[in-house]
Amino acid sequence: MPDSAPTQWLSTEQQEIWRAYLDAVALIDRHLDERLRPFGLDLGEYEILVRLSESEDRTMRMSDLAAAARQSRSRLTHTVSRMEKKGLIERAPCPEDRRGVTATLTPEGMDLLVAAAPDHVASVREILIDVVSPDDFAALGRAMHAINAVAH
Repeated sequence: MPDSAPTQWLSTEQQEIWRAYLDAVALIDRHLDERLRPFGLDLGEYEILVRLSESEDRTMRMSDLAAAARQSRSRLTHTVSRMEKKGLIERAPCPEDRRGVTATLTPEGMDLLVAAAPDHVASVREILIDVVSPDDFAALGRAMHAINAVAH
């Protein structure tokens, strides 16, 4: 349904900030992916390992894992299939619901996460945390929390 309200175009400053945000997100993602590549991981796979490592019994329903890792269910299924072939994750029917599937972090997956985490944290510091002032980082946090509050 088309919106009949007139378009409220971005100001020049807003447009510059918006584009800087898009460029920075792409740069950060590329940087983090590159630093995870020697471990045979990409950022999405790393996030899956982290989410499983933080869950009870290192296990999550696939639907919950998709939401936590910010991936569509179909993308998560493909990614977990690749990770399962590498021995990082195991899938099994959900004990409470036969239609559901759980993903469990294997000991090999946990070992890989433990090995990759120091480099990942260093790369997050290198590309973001150490680049901006503490005040700007705090402002970024407030902005992201405001956006997340609208989405939930």
